[in-house]
Amino acid sequence: MSGEHASMRIIDGYARGGTDLAVDEVWALEAHLEACGVCRGRLSTAVTAEAPAVAALVGTVWSGLEPQLAAIATMPRQRRWRSRLSRWMTPTMVPWLAMVVSVTLLALLLDLADTGFGEVSLVLLLAPILPVLGVAASWSRGLDPAYELTASAPRAGLYLVLRRTASVLAVVVPALLVAGWVTGVTAAQWLLPCLAFTSTTLALGGVVGVTRAAVALAAVWAGAVVAPTLATSRTTFALQTGSLPVWGLVLAFGTAVVIARRGAYSVLGAHR
Repeated sequence: MSGEHASMRIIDGYARGGTDLAVDEVWALEAHLEACGVCRGRLSTAVTAEAPAVAALVGTVWSGLEPQLAAIATMPRQRRWRSRLSRWMTPTMVPWLAMVVSVTLLALLLDLADTGFGEVSLVLLLAPILPVLGVAASWSRGLDPAYELTASAPRAGLYLVLRRTASVLAVVVPALLVAGWVTGVTAAQWLLPCLAFTSTTLALGGVVGVTRAAVALAAVWAGAVVAPTLATSRTTFALQTGSLPVWGLVLAFGTAVVIARRGAYSVLGAHR
């Protein structure tokens, strides 16, 4: 890619079948073609010159489809809304997000009921790992029946991971915000650990898979923080305001790793 448009070397090579192009060049060109009409026009011209048989086949197929396409009714507004929503989340995410919100509500009720956990707030204790569960569900190979198509699409990779992560946070963060306000927990106390855990999950997910990373981090949090905190009925340093600079560094480091390894999310291994 050069400047704002693809180079003619890449376009001509793609028109010939892409056998002389690197995999990342093909992926980048396909993603670029989605939003660039100029390069689509240049590709059409290149196909006519470099692969006339392909151009003839496309013309034949189009001449047969054009009358049928003209007779198809416009997509209803409701279906268009669902189509846009599907770019941000999958149907399998809905029950998982409902479960996360339910866990938040249960933690809030237990805090308000004063169940005997001392100074420990269950909302604060569970906040870091709640979005991780949603992120795991949104990018799980086992839960998404179309994961192979998703991973091989031009807009797959970090772009899709961030969209789905944002959709999870858009549901979880408001729920935690309300629960924290009701219980008197400072927003920064749960928001920074929450975002830090999410970024760390994505960073580790580029190596071992997002789902595996989420499960591993949730297990570490449960063993290293949740269990000791409930056993002693005292808030650990990890959940106190003094630990916020540390969480800020974790968030910054996780974000930097995600950006540096952005190409790792375009392979099927990230769905593990």
